[in-house]
Amino acid sequence: MHASRISRCARRGLVAVVAGGSVLLSVLHATSPAAASTASSPAGGSRVVCTSKKPGLAPKLSHDIAGALDGRRGRSALAVYDRPTGTSCRYQAGTHFDSASVIKVTVLGALLRQAGEAHRHLTPKEAHWATAMITKSDNASTNALWHRIGPAGIKHFLDLAGMRHTVPGKGGSWGLTQITAGDQLKLMRLLTEHNTVLTASDRAYALGLMHHVERDQQWGVPAGAPASATVHVKNGWLPRTTNGWRVHSVGAFTGSGHDYGMAVLSHGNRTMDYGVATIEGAAQVIQRDLAAT
Repeated sequence: MHASRISRCARRGLVAVVAGGSVLLSVLHATSPAAASTASSPAGGSRVVCTSKKPGLAPKLSHDIAGALDGRRGRSALAVYDRPTGTSCRYQAGTHFDSASVIKVTVLGALLRQAGEAHRHLTPKEAHWATAMITKSDNASTNALWHRIGPAGIKHFLDLAGMRHTVPGKGGSWGLTQITAGDQLKLMRLLTEHNTVLTASDRAYALGLMHHVERDQQWGVPAGAPASATVHVKNGWLPRTTNGWRVHSVGAFTGSGHDYGMAVLSHGNRTMDYGVATIEGAAQVIQRDLAAT
């Protein structure tokens, strides 16, 4: 073959290799997981810290959540996750609060786990109590289930769920269980992903009850939720002589591409309405920022 022809063939081969390499690099770049970015904003002597794989979302969320919480009286804590964007936010998420009625989701989880380990379904009475406990926030039903499960059963579920910062209330004082926003968010995650603690049917059952809470209890973290999201919520409220009103709200949002959850806890509120306003102010900016993605 003539030398010039060899040279032309070689050049064409080199171009093909370089082009192929460029395509390969482009494919690898496109399929590589996005690096997460972290941002934080000051609020009430602490900081809202957010991490996200979605460009620009972490600084926007941290700024907006801080703006909603800064200047609010009392003390609050918050934890958020959004699976599609790989996002999480935390604000004083390790601070302890009296649980009030949000502990009822934990009680339900412990009941379902206990029944599962015994290879049985809930009895009709247990199912009645569970429904009243979640949808109506019925305290008598919670008392019955708390004692039926027992301290060991509650502790067993907490250990399996990795809720290591939750301390059950003594005796029958389930409403004084010490909870954190971080642990409550672990519970929301547990209800919305495959795991070895709760079966798919158990998770569906719990979420179904949380989706059907009575209308006058559908406040809190659902504030600002998109109409396309299926909302699962449980709230708690409790006035005491110290630290005023405890007002909490936890929830998970699924369906139509939504897959996120949040927990907002507060105490030191002058009134229940003030605590609700604190929670909903934070929830609205979270819903808005996530919807914008």
